[in-house]
Amino acid sequence: QVRLVESGGGLVQAGDSLRLSCAASGLTFSQFAMGWFRQAPGKAREFLAAINWRGVSTYYADSLKGRLSISRDNVKNTVYLQTNSLNSEDTAVYYCAADRTYGLSNNPNEYDYWGQGTQVTVTS
Repeated sequence: QVRLVESGGGLVQAGDSLRLSCAASGLTFSQFAMGWFRQAPGKAREFLAAINWRGVSTYYADSLKGRLSISRDNVKNTVYLQTNSLNSEDTAVYYCAADRTYGLSNNPNEYDYWGQGTQVTVTS
């Protein structure tokens, strides 16, 4: 059974940085590209970043480029998302997802497995 479990969310102050983690089990992690998305109340799911299976190629949403850093550890079966300079618009549930293809995609429909999400709330 494939499981993706996000952690690291919570209540943070505007201007802070946050590192989210996503631990994967039940799949051959090194064979999956991984992505991060978020969804704010009343809004569509938004692509943030993706990383290929080896961790050498990354892809970021243009609007957030420069504030995000995605990385992975194929020994620990974990993918990370570092977000800097948080503001109230970053308040959302953050999800990681696994894509069995080797490409980097910003389309949530191309991801095969999803975590339950972790809430990030930014206060001013």
